[in-house]
Parts: sequence; structure tokens; C-alpha cells
Amino acid sequence: MVASPLTAMNGERAVVFFFVFRVLSSLPLSLLPHALSLSLLSVFSLFVEIRADGCLSLFKTRPGASSGIMLGAVTLPTMMLSKLIQLSRAFSLQQIEIGELEHMTMQFWAASACCCGVLIFLSILMWRASYNKNPHFSCSVWDAKFSLSCVILFSVVCCISLATISHTGFNTALKLLWLLCHGFAAVKLIQHLLNTFPCCASIGEALLLTSGLVLYFGDMLACTISKVCRLLVSPELVSIRYGIKRSEIGIIIQGVLLGLLIFSAVFKFVIHLWEYFWRADNSESRQNKEIRRSLIFFASLGFNMIVVAPSWMMIVLDFDVHPILWIFQFVFSEPLKRLSLCIYWLGLIYASVLRFYNISKNSKIERILLRKYYHLLAVSMFLPALIYQLLVQPKFLDLAFGAALAVFLVLEIIRVWRIWPLGQLVHQFMSAFTDHRDSDILIVSHFSLLLGCALPIWMSSGFNDRPLIPFAGILSLGIGDTMASMVGHKYGVLRWSKTGQKTIEGTAAGIVSVLAACSVLLPLLASTGYILTQHWFPLLIAVTTSGLLEAYTAQLDNAFIPLVFYSLLCL
Repeated sequence: MVASPLTAMNGERAVVFFFVFRVLSSLPLSLLPHALSLSLLSVFSLFVEIRADGCLSLFKTRPGASSGIMLGAVTLPTMMLSKLIQLSRAFSLQQIEIGELEHMTMQFWAASACCCGVLIFLSILMWRASYNKNPHFSCSVWDAKFSLSCVILFSVVCCISLATISHTGFNTALKLLWLLCHGFAAVKLIQHLLNTFPCCASIGEALLLTSGLVLYFGDMLACTISKVCRLLVSPELVSIRYGIKRSEIGIIIQGVLLGLLIFSAVFKFVIHLWEYFWRADNSESRQNKEIRRSLIFFASLGFNMIVVAPSWMMIVLDFDVHPILWIFQFVFSEPLKRLSLCIYWLGLIYASVLRFYNISKNSKIERILLRKYYHLLAVSMFLPALIYQLLVQPKFLDLAFGAALAVFLVLEIIRVWRIWPLGQLVHQFMSAFTDHRDSDILIVSHFSLLLGCALPIWMSSGFNDRPLIPFAGILSLGIGDTMASMVGHKYGVLRWSKTGQKTIEGTAAGIVSVLAACSVLLPLLASTGYILTQHWFPLLIAVTTSGLLEAYTAQLDNAFIPLVFYSLLCL
């Protein structure tokens, strides 16, 4: 039976609906088709989530977590729509060109296509499961009709919207094909993730990661195709132009991530090939095999990072020198400012991590509190650096976040593959800070914390009329989430639900602490000459909504809360 809307509504779904409604209520009339499509996507995702409550056995998801399908399906499209609202204000003020607005429109539809494709895939799986269980199950026909109606309406609205920004019918068809490829790629990727890394994520978390990866690498592919076409054919004869003007740092970050992605696939293939030809040789000691495997690993990694990834960077953007040399020139162009910040970070990381690791081995302190110390470490590292960046170094922190993400990815690959001599050491160290949301296969908490702080900063580059947007991750995770956990753990009595651990006292502490931090940041930014356009009532709504989401959601809050908070701050 299908649950009624009132019985199906829980705290997380109510907060997500309010989040979507808040964004939709801020839309200009020019974005009305986008509002309709997001509404359809929200209703469709709620329907799929309700139906999935009894079909979670289709995938081995993270134990103890709900499906989170609705939250995972609407977060990225809503964030793109919020950014589109901000860029619409910029275009009305003649601060940006029409190309940047059209690029963000395509990003919104691409994110929506990814999520819609996965929802269709999940609907088909559940329909088959219900039919196999009971061929006379009457709701299956109703489910199919409702899902098909949502998909058709969504497709019609998408076609109408794309036709308004396309010059020809062929251009519209090409864009629709591009969106269809996004949806297909998202379906294949989420299948691969859930099957390769069982019990590591909920469906909603996997959906957010899938749509983000497909959107990010799809943008890279489109940019590459556009650039190659202009190189192979005379620029005067080619009208292909994709996206916006790319910065060197943005291209370097994309290139490094591309290189690591290629490296993972190539190294896996090389190892399988090596084991196939050398499996008959039992005389070689285990240590020699590990050393040989390690040499292959580091040689492949070096070749990808020095040759493969920089080659792509130099094709897409005209670097005067090798990208690695460009990084050194950029860092040492102002050595006192940039190297002093690096020394500050390294010293803080060394002292804090060493201290926390010793505490984790010798103390009975709660694991959740120990993990929140890393949130405070993120505040100590990034908050001064972010204020410094806004005033003095507008690009260096972007590069630093990209470097940190690359290091985390390499260390996780070393840990998963147990690469000698660091694999086991990294595994033992990382295991000291894991909780129920991590698994032995994949540890994701440090990635989610880093990306939660980095994404608002990366997304706020360019036009930004809301001064608190770059601080969205640091405020929501480093201050709000930390205070909510610490106060709730020590003083919490009134729980939000009978089965949950989150307390009203903790949520209130998190909301108040973020508002207090904002009351300090805004005058500080104003004193430096920053023009403030952030109003307190929308800020209160944004802080309260993200705080309530932290209280109700069973998903990985490091991944969702910064994106929700960022989206609401854009309005």
C-alpha cells in the first residue's frame, strides 16, 4: 500500500521540502520552468523514497541509515538553481556576460538529468521487485503511471527551457542528447559504486556523489571537446564555445583529479596483468612481490601526474610553462605571504594530528567527540586563511584545497591497495578516527569534511554579492555541527525522536553558535571595505534550516549540510 502524505512525512523530508520551497520562493519569473522541473523532481524523489523503504535489499547500503533518496536527489539541482538565481542578479546588474548564465543553466539541467535518470532506474528496479514478489500487486501499475507522468512532464519542461537559450533546433537536440548522456552515465556510475563499495553509503549519499562526479567530469569532457574542435579546425569556422573562462587553478585541480581517476583504472589493470604473468612464480618472497608492486604503483602515479594530467591541462588552457612549474612560480611569486600560510598549516596539522592520535589510543574519550576536534582544526586552519584570502590572496586557498584533496585521494588509494610501506600504517592511523559511517573498504569522513569546507569556496569564485557564502562549510561544519554534537552529548536531554540520538539542546547550541559567528564575521568584513548585502532574516532561515537538517537526517551530514547552507545563503 502507498502511504498517505501525512504518515509518510518525517522530519528529514519536511526540512528538505522547506529547503526546496525556500529556494523556489526566491525565483524570478524568468526561471519559472526551472521551478517547475525542481518541483517535479522533488515529488518524484519523495515517491521513490517512500517506495524504497521496503526495497532497500536491492543494494547493500550503509547499515543504520535511511535511503535518503529525496535529499540526495534534490540537493545538487537546488544548489545549482540557487547559484543561477545569484547569477541572474549579476546579469541584471551587467556584472557578467550571458555565456556564464547559459553555462550555469546547462549545469542545472545536467544535475537534474543525472538525478532524474537514477530515480527512473530505481523505480524500474522496485517495480520489477514488486511484480516478481506479487504479479497481481495493483500499486505497480499506479506506480508506473505516476513515474511516467513525472518523467514526461520533466522532459517537456526541459525541452522548453533549452529551446529558449538555443539558437537552432539542432543546438537544442544536441543539448538534449548531452543531458541524456549525463543521465545514462549517472545510472552506470551509481550501480558501480554501490556494487564495488557495499555498505559504504546510503542510496542518497551515493546519488549525491554520482551526480557530482558526472557533472564535474562531464564539464571537463565538454570543455575538452570544444577546445579540440577549435584546435583542429580554424577558429573562424568553428562556432563551438562551451562554458566560461577557466582559471589556471581550476584547470589544474580538474587535471589532477582526472589524472588520479585514470591512474586508479590503469594501475588496477597493470596489477591484474602482472599477477597473471607472475602467478606461477612461487619462489619469489612475499616482501619482494610487495616491493615490486609498490614500485609499479609509484612509477604509474608519477607518470600520470607529470605527463598525462599536465598534457590535458596544456590542451585545454594555454599554459606558457609546464603546469607543475606554473604552480611553483605561483607559490614563490609572493613567498612571504603564501609560504608563511603553508608553514602555519603544516605546524597546526602536525601538532593537532599527533595529539589527537595519542588521545585516541590512550583515552576512553567518545569517538564522536574526538572527530569533532578535527572540525575545530578545520576552523583554526581555514577561517583565518579564508579571511586572509578575501583580503590578500584570492586564489591561493583554492589551490591549497585542491592539493589537500589530491593528497587525501592518494593516501586512500594507498590504504585500500595496502601499498608497501605506507599502506598498513595509513590504515592503522585512519582507523583510529572512524565511526559507524565508515567501513574498512572505504573511509569517507575526511573527504566529506574537506569537500564540505572547499566546495562553497570554489563555487563562490567570480561574482559574489553574499559575503558569507565562502564561509558556508566552515560555519556549518566547523562551528555549528561541532557545537551541536558537544553540547548535545554533554547536556542534551530532550531528543528529537525516540530512536535518534540528536537532542534539541544540541541543535539550539549549533544554531546559536553559527549566528554568533556570523555576528562577528559580518562587522569584520565590513571594516575591511567589503560591501555587505547579507540580511539577517534570510540568514536566520538559512542557519535554522541547516541546523534542523543536521538534527533530523541520518545521512552523512558533512556532505549535505554545507551544500544546503550554501544554497540558502545565495538567495
